Amino acid sequence: MHKFSGILSVLLTVACILPGHATAEAADSPHVAIELNAVDAVEGSCRLSFLIQNGHDADITQAVYEAVLFDTDGRVALLTLFDFGTLPAGRPRVRQFVVPGQDCAGLGRLLINGAETCAGAGVPVDACTTGLRLRSRTKLEVQG
Repeated sequence: MHKFSGILSVLLTVACILPGHATAEAADSPHVAIELNAVDAVEGSCRLSFLIQNGHDADITQAVYEAVLFDTDGRVALLTLFDFGTLPAGRPRVRQFVVPGQDCAGLGRLLINGAETCAGAGVPVDACTTGLRLRSRTKLEVQG
């Protein structure tokens, strides 16, 4: 029994080390991070505020994402494009989009369906989608 507990101890140690190592490696990999930072009702419309960061070594000169907004019942409320514009390398940017006629309280989820456009000198073709990191500081779930 003593031999088994020693092997189990080694396996648990390896299991604990490997995920941490992979996470640290992933944190350093080039990526784009999009955070839904705020959702505010504005004159019968809904304003979505995003914090976006380009984690690549080169500037992204144009980043346009296809987004799908779902209502609280899970039905598609709107399919649209969000043009985040120029994203300088390593610098955060805030972008806001107003969805006319949409009640913020009626929204349940936001899906980033993919990148419609991702351009920049020295930027890989898949720079806006590979390693995409999504987060929400609101009640709206963000998926990709």
